[in-house]
Order: sequence, then structure tokens, then C-alpha cells
Amino acid sequence: MFNKLTNNFINVSAFCIGMFHLLNVSGILILSTRDIRAFHLLMMMALLFLTKPTLYKLKDSILDRIISYAFIALSVGSCAFILSRWKDIAMSGGDTDSMDAIVGVVLILLVLEAARRGVGMVLAIICLFFFTYPFYSEYLPGVLGSRGYSISRISELLTTTSQGVFGIPLGVSSTYIVLFSIYGAFLSEFGAGEFFFKLANKLTKGMQAAGAKTAVIFSTLLGMISGSAAGNVAVTGTLTIPMMKKEGYAPHQAGAIEAVVSTGGQIMPPVMGAAAFIMAEIVGVPYSDVMRAALIPALLFFTSLFFVVHLQAGKSKLAPLDQPIEDTDATWMILLKGGQYIIPFLTLIAMMLNGYSPFKASFVSIIVLLVAHIIWTRSINLNILYKAARAITEGSKAVVPIAIACAAAGIIVGTLGVTGLGSKISGLIITASGGITFFALLFTMLTAIILGMGLPTTAAYLILATVVAPALAKMGVPLLTAHLFVFFYGCVSTITPPVALASYVAAGIAKADINKVGWTAFTYGITCYILPFMFFYGSGLLMTGSVEEILTATGTGAVGVFCIAACVIGFIRGRLTILSRITIGIAGVSLLHQGLITDAIGAAIFAAIWFMNKKR
Repeated sequence: MFNKLTNNFINVSAFCIGMFHLLNVSGILILSTRDIRAFHLLMMMALLFLTKPTLYKLKDSILDRIISYAFIALSVGSCAFILSRWKDIAMSGGDTDSMDAIVGVVLILLVLEAARRGVGMVLAIICLFFFTYPFYSEYLPGVLGSRGYSISRISELLTTTSQGVFGIPLGVSSTYIVLFSIYGAFLSEFGAGEFFFKLANKLTKGMQAAGAKTAVIFSTLLGMISGSAAGNVAVTGTLTIPMMKKEGYAPHQAGAIEAVVSTGGQIMPPVMGAAAFIMAEIVGVPYSDVMRAALIPALLFFTSLFFVVHLQAGKSKLAPLDQPIEDTDATWMILLKGGQYIIPFLTLIAMMLNGYSPFKASFVSIIVLLVAHIIWTRSINLNILYKAARAITEGSKAVVPIAIACAAAGIIVGTLGVTGLGSKISGLIITASGGITFFALLFTMLTAIILGMGLPTTAAYLILATVVAPALAKMGVPLLTAHLFVFFYGCVSTITPPVALASYVAAGIAKADINKVGWTAFTYGITCYILPFMFFYGSGLLMTGSVEEILTATGTGAVGVFCIAACVIGFIRGRLTILSRITIGIAGVSLLHQGLITDAIGAAIFAAIWFMNKKR
């Protein structure tokens, strides 16, 4: 009985949170930016403490409830106090008192505990390291040392200004991310998932490896909206992985394909997961610029994965199977029936390309979706309201760990800013590279993957954007290019062994060895490790060059990713020797690298191996 009441309270709370943000975006509720962020954090922490136990061994115990309710009370009290003090602090020119410091410390500790519960111990430990750095930094030698700071000074900076917990990351969570999470929940609740699956299934009908190709298309479409690689695997993998296993793929191969494509969904415009919205704010460019820059690399990545599953099917001699879903509708009929999902999606894209903010665009798209659903179904009933309420509720729940990660990342951002540690880390990377850009990129890649391991993409990017990306910017790399570079590696950290969260989830569904799935996913997704270097050395891949450069980069890039896929699988029209695999891999990298000479070399190697393989 008690658990039922608690679940009902959680659902009501989540619905109220969603409505709060919808009313704010609509303009009905008018609050200051700081007030919105404070309310957002308060509500998200309260919801997290209600849903995540202190320890799993204490789950549903009286002790756990007492602790969680105490944390909720402290969350409400600390945020309410800060809300009441902001105006006085601003009017006094930033003067604070001892109570501000005490409440600030309490709030920071609450954020760290929420991060531990909702995101994981790794993020909590990283944030704790940065939070405590100012207190022991004066004892550190060399470049890492700095003058000491009092705990009251640091807590005030992190909680009473917009440079810490209530900074840009939380601001993005309280606007863009929460609205897109609700938008994704609306799509799911009103049947978009079934439409995407039918469409993908229809487009691959009769093909070799139809199941795997359906998985690539389906998981891409849903991965754009989910913003979580591991979460997308959990949702789509239950459909796609058994389908691929039935088709003849080994369990570890099926799990790896799903893990890679779900990870890649976060780099595919128009909705590139939560991190891309934060990137636009940090870099200071319209979100449409981020979309445009990421489009070609994202398309090349998924083209590569499409080639991987096709070549793997050829190598394993998998025969086309009957489609898992019997559907007699023609493709045009499926598209017509899915118009209620296509029109809102096109509305979203059109509004963002025309300069509207992403959260305004998502809000309008939700309205268009509801109107389209009524038109398509020709009915208005209470069921629509029920679905809408459930979508708002589930969308709000989904954003809780992201919001907590954003607040926790604010601790890192604020500490780096006040101590200058960010500049010091950037200096170390530059010094280690000897001023050579390639080595700086290599060290940045390794640092990004290591720091991103064990973290959701949003949390990983927030850390990388403040710790690593500035090093590239100091070396003259365009700011957007630098952030896209670390963003890509923050994404692929979820499939990079030894800590590969997306691969772990896929392995569980596929009932396969975790390590085998992880390393297979790493090889299948190798293109995503190469692409950031390629778009750094060529502007065409980021759509910043001439039309000719863009088209050439796209065309040669498509052939290049085919070569890399052939290298990974060891098959074109027949099995490739070790030497042939290495050689065609070189051809792939040459074709991805923009330049007349490298393109000519890559094309010549590809043509030679193609015809030699045909002869064999």
C-alpha cells in the first residue's frame, strides 16, 4: 500500500515538474532564469531521492525512507534559502554571510549525493575531487599548485552565482533538455516507435541482413531522441537483438551492432541528445550550426555501420529471412499513416533552421503532434489526455539523471574557473604535444575517452568541454570543431572497453560475454574514432567549405567508410587476407582525408583490391 502511494506521489510530482517547464516555455509562467534553474534543481533532486535508494541493500526499508525524506527536506530548504537570498546578494554587490556559506556546502553535498545515486559513483568522485581541489591546491607542486581558498569562499561561488551549480549546464537542462525529453516521450506514447520500426522494416525488406539493417535504421531514429546510449539499447535492443540472432548473427555480434548504433544516435541531427544543446550554449552558436556541422560525419558513421552489417552477413553467408512483422501496406501507405509523426518532426527541424530556440521548437512540435494525432485518428477523447499526461510524466522522469549530472558538472566548471585549473590542464596537453597539433589531438582523444568511461554522454561531455576542449582552442582549433572533437569521443566512450556501458546493456540482452560484445562494438564503431581527426583536417566534412568541397568530401568519405568496414570485417566479395585488410584500411583513411593526392591514392588502392578480390 505504501509503495503504491509513493509511486503515485512520484508520478504526480513528475507531472507537475513537466507542466512547470511547459508553462514556462509557453510564456504563461514568467520567472527569472535563476529562479527557473533553482526550481528545476529542487524538483529534480526531490524526485531522484524519491526514486533512488540510499543503498540497494536498504531499498524499501524504513531507514532508507527516513534518509531520503531528510535529503528531500534539505534540498527544498537549501534551494528555497538561496532563492530568497539571490536578490539581496545582487543588490548588495555580492556580499554574503556565513549562513550563505553553510547552506551552500549543504547544497553541494546534496548534489554530490544525488550524482552518486542517479548517475554513478564515478561522477560523484570526479566532482568531489574538483570541489576539494581549492583546499589542498596550495600544497601541490609545480603547475598544479595554486593559492588556497576557504570552503566558505568556494561554496558561495558555486551556489550564489551563475558560475557553479546554477550555471549554463543546469540552464540547458531546465530548458532544452527537459522539453526534448518530454517531446520524445510524446512521440513514444503516441506510437512513433512502432511507426519507425515498420518503416525501417519495410525499407530493408528482402535484403540480406534485413534484421540488422532494420536495427540500424530503427535505433538511429530513436537514438536521436533518447540522448542515452545505454537507455536506447535497453529500449530498442529487446526488439532488434533477438531479430538479429534469429537471422544468424552471433549473440556478441548482435549485441555489438545494437550498442554501436544506439551510441551513434547521439551524434545524428536534428536531435543529438542532451549534450549537443549544452555545446551550442558553451560555444555560443545557434543550435542549427551544431546540427549542420555534425550532419555529414553522422551520416558517414551510420553508412559505415550499414556496410559493416552487410559485409558481415556476406562473410557469414546469411540468407535473407522473412520479415518479423507481416505488413501488407506499401511504403507510401506507411509514410501516409505516419504523417502524424513526420509533420511534427519536420516542424521541429524547420523551426530550428529558421532561428527559433530548440525548446520553443520542441514545444510547438508537441502541439503539432497532438493536433496531427486528432486529425489522423479523427477522434477526441479522454485517452488523448491520459497519453499526454503520461508522456509529460515519463519525459520528466527521464531527465532526472541528466539534470543531476548538469548540476554536478557545474561544480567542476566553477572550480576550474576560480582556480585556473582548466588553463593548467590545457597547458599540460599543449606542452606534452610539443606544439604539434596531431599529438595534441591524440592526447585529447585519449583523455576524452578515459574521462568519459563509466559516464553518460551528457556528463562526459560537460567534463570534457571544460577540461580538455580549451587545450585545442588555445592551439588555434576553431571552437566548434574542438567541442565536436571531444563530443564524439565522449559518445564512443560508452562502447570503449574496458568500461563500455552501452555494450554491457547489449550483452545482457544478447546473453553474450560482456568483453566479447565490448571489443566487437569497438571494432564495428572504429569509424567514429577516425572521423574527428578527418573533420579537423578538412572543413568539407563540417559543411564549412565550398559546395564543391562538401560534395567531394561526402562522396570520397562514403567510399572511405566502405573501405574501413571491409577492413574491420575482412570481406568484400570474398574473404580478404591480412595484408589486403590493412591495405584497404589505409585506403579508407586516405579517402576520408580531404585532399586530391590522398583521394587519388585511396581510390587507386580500393579499385585494385576490389578487382583482385573479384578475381579471387
